Amino acid sequence: MLYLDPKYAEEMVAHALEDDPNECCGILAGSDGEIHNLYRMVNVEASPYRYRMDPKELLNVYREIDDRGWEIIAIYHSHTHSEAYPSATDVRLATWPEAFYILISLLQRDNPPIRAFRIEGGDVTEEEVCVGEQE
Repeated sequence: MLYLDPKYAEEMVAHALEDDPNECCGILAGSDGEIHNLYRMVNVEASPYRYRMDPKELLNVYREIDDRGWEIIAIYHSHTHSEAYPSATDVRLATWPEAFYILISLLQRDNPPIRAFRIEGGDVTEEEVCVGEQE
């Protein structure tokens, strides 16, 4: 299960809406399963159908995460014209099996769904998302 503080859920949705019509992307980092920071990343593809994080920005963020003793808890991005489910491209490009992959769909702009998945070896498993306090 992925616990999301409401502020991070709201920030991801805001990011998705602000970057529309292009997909947004970002990273949630923290320790012991608790998220401490959200990093909005630049989608260098600037595309409504795919995302790719800027390599230099990603390196800088990864160094900061490492320096703080944190880990990447989740990678998020939006789908502007499809449901919140990993596409074949998302599955092929998934490189962090230990991280959640969060998708935000803009098909319902007034209440975009947030879904989380584990992607490992081409297998996709949906995980429950709880927006609120960790029990």
